[in-house]
Amino acid sequence: MSHPAAPKSLEALNKFTFEKLLNEDPLTHSLILLGNFPDPDNINDKITAVVRIEKTALHPENGSDFFGEKGLVKRVELEGSTDIYTWLFAWLGENRERDLKINIICPATEVHIKKYTKQEQIIVHETPALYEQYVKPYILSFPPTRTQWVENILTGISEQKKVLYSSPEFLILPDMKWDLQTITSLYLVALVQDRSIRSLRDLRRQHISLLRAIRREASRIVSQKWGLRNGSLRMYIHYQPSYYHFHVHIVNANYLGNILGMTVGQAHLLDDVIAMLELDPEDGPGIFERITLTYGLGDQHGLFELLSQIAAVAEQ
Repeated sequence: MSHPAAPKSLEALNKFTFEKLLNEDPLTHSLILLGNFPDPDNINDKITAVVRIEKTALHPENGSDFFGEKGLVKRVELEGSTDIYTWLFAWLGENRERDLKINIICPATEVHIKKYTKQEQIIVHETPALYEQYVKPYILSFPPTRTQWVENILTGISEQKKVLYSSPEFLILPDMKWDLQTITSLYLVALVQDRSIRSLRDLRRQHISLLRAIRREASRIVSQKWGLRNGSLRMYIHYQPSYYHFHVHIVNANYLGNILGMTVGQAHLLDDVIAMLELDPEDGPGIFERITLTYGLGDQHGLFELLSQIAAVAEQ
């Protein structure tokens, strides 16, 4: 039998008196509130209550019903657009809280389709020889149009109002995955101007000053703009990255919503990368020319078939 003070109707819920926010979780899209409800046995007393509010999951069977003349989405606002990428916020009703963030890739290539398809993974041990023979040619085979949206940002064609920091070496701006409001899920990206750096493999000792500057400016920006203290950021570099123009992910250290993007083997902490480069010799091959990198590779990735065959042979 439930407690008589437990609310069981909208009328009862509306008697909740808010005191403070206990927690927020962008991963589960939830808030936990502390407050109280009136004591039904004594109108002068209050009964403490904790209320957790969570957005429900999207139902797969509604996938075909979101857009169209009678679709579920009733209102949208354009948040940004550059080249083939567009993102919007949407409401499922005119008077509702903002319900959805919608990211669109149009036109989408076969590469995009594979990237967003659910994948099985294998673990790859990429030796320097394997990189030079197979992976590097794969990376260099991509046409400039693949990263045109990055070029548009770096050359000032798009996203300029969002740029938080600009120098001849790099820009810092919000990542398209961030909703621009929830500080605990803060997500920025640093895009470098040097087009010769395609990935982690291209980093050398001479890039230490660039990486330190990214770390320094990112910390300064989030401190000045959002009041986040030192140690509040998780900065990392993906390998393999989703696009081959060097960039650094800058995320609130408390944000776990991008847990797949922070998987061990894929995400390399910026601090660790700088420390490794500091061990580079003044001359001779750099550490990322000599190291074997181990990472997971999905079965839709362009390198999967080739590298999985090589892995199978190596195990024999």
